[in-house]
Amino acid sequence: MDFKGFDHPGGPDAGGTRSVKVMIAGGFGTGKTTMVRSVSDIKPLTTEETLTQASADVDHLIGVADKTETTVSLDFGKIGINEKLVLYLFGTPGQERFWFLWNGLFKGALGAVVLVDTRRLASSFRAIEEMERQNVPFVIALNVFPDSKDHPVEEIRDALDISPHTPIVACDARDRASSRDVLVALIRHLKERSAVALEPR
Repeated sequence: MDFKGFDHPGGPDAGGTRSVKVMIAGGFGTGKTTMVRSVSDIKPLTTEETLTQASADVDHLIGVADKTETTVSLDFGKIGINEKLVLYLFGTPGQERFWFLWNGLFKGALGAVVLVDTRRLASSFRAIEEMERQNVPFVIALNVFPDSKDHPVEEIRDALDISPHTPIVACDARDRASSRDVLVALIRHLKERSAVALEPR
C-alpha cells in the first residue's frame, strides 16, 4: 500500500515515519481493550479496574455477564503498519458514565474503528453517533463472539443506520492478524476519502 499523504512533523516530502492517531471505540464489552492488547507492538497501557457491586446499578451487564473488568480512562497501544506508517491506538471507555472523556480523546484523531457486538447492536449506537458528530471517518468491525449469529452485512448496515460508504468488516479482536486487517481497512478507507476530496469538481 502507498501511504503518501499521512503527514509527519517533517512534512510529506521529508521522509521518515508518519504517525497517525486512531481511536478504538464501541460499546461496553465489545472488545476494545482486547483489540488494543492483541495488536499493539508495545506493552499496551490499560486502565482497567475490577467491576464491583457498587457499580451494578450503572454498568449494565446484559449480554456480558462474565465481564469482570472495565476501562475507566483509556487504553493505549502502538503498531507499525510498515516502515513508513505508525498508528497510535487510543481505546475509549465504553460505559456511559465515562463518556465525558471522549471529547479530549478524539482531538487529533484521523480515524476510528467502531467495534460492534452483533448480539448487542444498540451498545455501539452512541459510539457511531459520536463519530458522526465529530466528523471522524470510521470503519465498523464486527467482533465475532462464540455465540454470535451470522447476519448479512446489509442487515447490519441498516440496523446501525450507517452510510453505504462506511466499510464493515468481521474480525476476532483476540487475534493480532485479524485486528491488524481492521486497521489496514481503516487506512484504505481514509485514503479513498482523501482521494475523493481531491477530485476536481
